[in-house]
This record gives sequence, C-alpha cells and structure tokens, in this order.
Amino acid sequence: MPRSKKGKRGGNSSSKGSLRQEVLQLQLSKTALSRAGRNGARGESGVSDDDLASDVVSHCSSASESASVIEEGTGEVVDEQTAQEETEDKLKQCIDNLMDKSAKTRLAALESLRLGFSSRVLYEFLLERRFTISDCLERSLRKGGGEEQAAAATVSALLCMQLGGGVEGEEGFKMLSPILSSILIDSCASLSARQSCARALGMCCYVSASDDAEDLIKSLGHLESVFVGAYPLGDGSLPAVKAGTPALHSAALQSWALLCTLCPASRINTILSHHLPRLHACLESSEVNFRIAVGETIALLYELGRDIDQEFVYKDCDALCDSLKSLATDGNKHRAKNDRRKQRSIFREVLHYIENEDFTEEKIQFGIEAIYVDGWMRRRIYDAFKEVLESGVRHHLQFNPLLRDIFGLGPPLILDASVKASRISRTERHLFNSAAFKARTKLRNKVRDKRADVM
Repeated sequence: MPRSKKGKRGGNSSSKGSLRQEVLQLQLSKTALSRAGRNGARGESGVSDDDLASDVVSHCSSASESASVIEEGTGEVVDEQTAQEETEDKLKQCIDNLMDKSAKTRLAALESLRLGFSSRVLYEFLLERRFTISDCLERSLRKGGGEEQAAAATVSALLCMQLGGGVEGEEGFKMLSPILSSILIDSCASLSARQSCARALGMCCYVSASDDAEDLIKSLGHLESVFVGAYPLGDGSLPAVKAGTPALHSAALQSWALLCTLCPASRINTILSHHLPRLHACLESSEVNFRIAVGETIALLYELGRDIDQEFVYKDCDALCDSLKSLATDGNKHRAKNDRRKQRSIFREVLHYIENEDFTEEKIQFGIEAIYVDGWMRRRIYDAFKEVLESGVRHHLQFNPLLRDIFGLGPPLILDASVKASRISRTERHLFNSAAFKARTKLRNKVRDKRADVM
C-alpha cells in the first residue's frame, strides 16, 4: 500500500510497530470471518449475502491497488499472501453460492463475481474452477429469471476474458455460446437478459473464437437477426418498436460491429453492400442512442472498406453526408440538451472521417503506460472491453495478457522505482503503440485470408 501520509520518514519506531500490529490483527479477524462463512449456512456464520459482496469488493479493490503492505523505512512485506488468500476465499464462497436454491443468494453471488472478475486478473485461480463456474452460469442462464440471466451473461463474458484466447477460453465459449444465442433470439425472453446476452456473445466470440470461421459466422448471424428488426420496412418507413427494444438493437449492432473487425475481405464487401444503405436509413430513428450506435457502425464499416480499398466510397455518399450534417447540427428543442450535445459531437466525428478521413485521437492512460485510440475499429474494441469491465478496464490493460496482446502492449511491466522515474515521451509511446497495433492488424488480416475460403 502507499506510504502513510500521517507520519514522516524516520519517525517513531514504536508507532510503526503499533500500526503494523493493528493491520495484522484486522487481517486475522477478516480471515477468521471468511473461514466461518465457509463452515456452514448463512444462519451459522451470521454473514449475509450483501456482507459477502461488500467484502469481495473491498478485498479486490485493496488488492488491485497494491499487492502487499510495506512497512515504511524497512521495505518488509507484511501480508501479500494473506490478502490474496482472503480474496480467493471470498470468491470460492461466491462460487458455492451459485448453486444455492435461493434466487436472491445466486444473484448476490453473481454480482460479487462480476466485481471480483472485473477488478483483478485471476487466471490461475479460475483455471481449475472453470468447468464448475461454467456449469453454474449455464444453469442460471437456462433456469434463472431475467435479472439472473442478465447477470450470468455478464459474468460469462468476464470469465472468457479472464481465461483468454487459448484452449480454456474456447472451451468456455463452446459451453456458453449456445444458451447465450438462444436467449438473444428469443422474443419472449427479458429485454435486459437479451441485451446482456448480445454483449456477452460478441465479447466471448471475439476473445475465444476469433480464429473459428464457423463460430464467427453463427454469432454474426444471431446478432444480425436481432438488430435488423430496426431496419426500414418495404415502404421505406422505420418500424414501430416497443420501449426498451432500441437498447437491445444497439447492443446487438455494436457486438456485430466488433465481430466485423475479424471478417475477411470477401465478407466485408458483402456486408458493405447489404448493410450500409439500411444503416443509412436508420439514422432517422427517434432513439438518440440507437442513432449514435448506427453512426459509429457506419464509420467503422467505412474504415473496413478503406482497409480493403483506399478509394472506397459508398454509392450514396452525398446523401449520407447530408444526413450526418443534419444530425451534427441538430437543434431540435424536443430532444434533451445532453442528448443533442452528445449526438452533435459523435456525428461531427463521423462526418469528418467519411469526408476527410479525420479522427480525433483519444489517449487512455493507465499507470505509466497509455494506449491511443486512433480509429473507429480500435474505438469499438476498447469500448467493448470497457462496457464489460467498467472501472476495471485500466487494471486489466495493465495486467491482463489478453488485453495487452490485443492492444499491442506486450507482457505486463514489472517496474522498480528507477524505471518508473524515467518515462518515455508521448511521441515515442504513440509510435510504439501504433506500430504494435498495425502489426497485429496485419496478422489478423492473414488469418482473415485463411478463413476467406471457408466463409
């Protein structure tokens, strides 16, 4: 943990000893409470589901900030192993609770796992428990209510993200993708569950099945079957949809766009000719968030088209630019002020990219490192991870090998004080990240070419 700001360097040694003793006593009491929670039912331990969730959050939060407690002046590691064991004990209890008969207990366990998985990298811990967790998640998805299904879908995405793109991640995807797809396309299922399944299916496929053409095609098809419900009817008018459906359409469209970044050139050409005119028509939707998702997807498809052919131009480009200009200057007083501001900002960017290939670069800082989001594909990839990881995205960028590979960051850094003090310049970091991302894109293009014959 960071050094205490209350004492000065070289202060009273008795006060340091007292502080250390208090820390150890507090951690021992937490360990005892954790073991008591595993000895029996809730009634025996006296620990509620909410308390357990709160403990997981606090342990994960403190552990992600620092791996150990260092005594000032001596550099002595006080309790690194105990902190790790306590966090894992809490997560073990949550995994056990996934099999509880009470829906409330299962839901609390899913929320605790979501917080734990998003705030820490737990590959070793999850490796030997992945089948148990996958079985429990599948059961919640099949038999749980809408809220439980939505939570289980999110944890499924986090599990695949933790396991990475190797054999373990593929096994998890093979087990969970059928039920995720089934809920996604079930018009009778809860809208929140379907929305969560749309995001989970896109993320799980992107992480764990990016090299499997058959799984990629199936996932694209399931997602497409959902958002085409917003496409114009035969007379050119947009369909009326019930409340909540535009959010589902947005989630499905964004996950579909994420998977489009994995498609070979032959399939991209088909996608461009079929979907661009229909997405253009969807810019007239009355739902601001769906319009924004459509605009960003159009920009991403344009970028994919230009990757294949630098001279790519949509056949009805003038009309598209007119629509984008209208949305970029929309002053309709019937729309909320924040909605108007957000819409104008996004559509200005989309318009500038389509007209001039301009893109406003965004810097994401974490620790002493940073990535630069300098294109629509890269933005969709980063946003997809951020939607699932939420506030934990920077921690995973720093320590998760999967994310570091995707964004061209290399293995996690292990730095001492002297290295931390000597930071490379912004320009050097930008050039390195751009080169690494381009190298990864070239590698993915080779994989696309290999899949082209299959697709």
